[in-house]
Amino acid sequence: MKTTDVTAVKKLLSSPKKIAIIPHKNPDGDAMGSSLGLWLYLKKLGHEAGVIAPNDYPKFLKWLPGNEEVMIYEQAIASSSAIIEEADIIFTLDFNALNRTGGLEPLLIRSEAIFIMIDHHRQPEDYAHYKYSDPDMCSTSEMIYHFFEKLNGLNMMDKAIASCLYAGIMTDTGSFRFASTTSTTHRVVASLIDHGADNSEIHSQVYDNQSYNRLQLLGRALNNLHVIPELHTAYITLTNNDLNTFKFQKGDTEGVVNYALAVEGVVFAVIFIEHRQEDIIKVSLRSKGGFDVNTFARAHFNGGGHINAAGGRTDKSLQDTLSYFKSVLPKYKEALSI
Repeated sequence: MKTTDVTAVKKLLSSPKKIAIIPHKNPDGDAMGSSLGLWLYLKKLGHEAGVIAPNDYPKFLKWLPGNEEVMIYEQAIASSSAIIEEADIIFTLDFNALNRTGGLEPLLIRSEAIFIMIDHHRQPEDYAHYKYSDPDMCSTSEMIYHFFEKLNGLNMMDKAIASCLYAGIMTDTGSFRFASTTSTTHRVVASLIDHGADNSEIHSQVYDNQSYNRLQLLGRALNNLHVIPELHTAYITLTNNDLNTFKFQKGDTEGVVNYALAVEGVVFAVIFIEHRQEDIIKVSLRSKGGFDVNTFARAHFNGGGHINAAGGRTDKSLQDTLSYFKSVLPKYKEALSI
């Protein structure tokens, strides 16, 4: 973030404002951790702030401090719309294109508020008045910590804020194992623990509260794991029937693609999930080393993200999606070589 922008944002936040904080649709741990961490901070500064999620998010994030104050747009359209329409400032967190906000997009496009983007994905759109964009950062939650630092606001950090940011960093780095995790990340995490974040408890809240049905669904996913050894690729499929059989809940497929990436010799992993209600196939892509799944997702699945983690979607059938995937994959043989 430019020094001039930091100065301008400091001035904006120097007096009470009406502020809306917007994470992306289908919010994950980083989206909600960064949003609630920022919300708690702004409340301490005396602002009238609110977090509005486009739709609901997984149960394993409902313990986050401030969760009970989050508004779900799809469940409270009128009141959510009013907050956005009256906002002086809108923070958009963990996304860089307004089409990532689902039903909120038209409201955000019409808004006359000052937009502040904080995000770590590549190729940001140019909708924000002030932009803090850094694709080298492991998570938006780490960026929020540095944002507080730039505002000389780390003295406002407390256990609740630290816990939100810790959860966001932990989930977006695969518990600190992804290549995006840097020495700076670990120093930030150490500071969050010093401010009261209970690392063991947070890990337990997120990862040790799995339902029986979720674990059964994981078993089905692993049974549907396929490896293409000559291309160092593995993929998983889940049909809509699979989801229904095991009473799928939002968040149940979070992280499942990483099991495919864990196969020896695999550098590229994909999970294809059929959602008949939305009439789409959701695609999550992961990689090791230099294979760029962001580019692959943009080229083939209307998506994007990071070099080693991306997402996308297609309106083809699951069978046609798999056929297409297998047809384009050989073109990347050289890039996929170990």
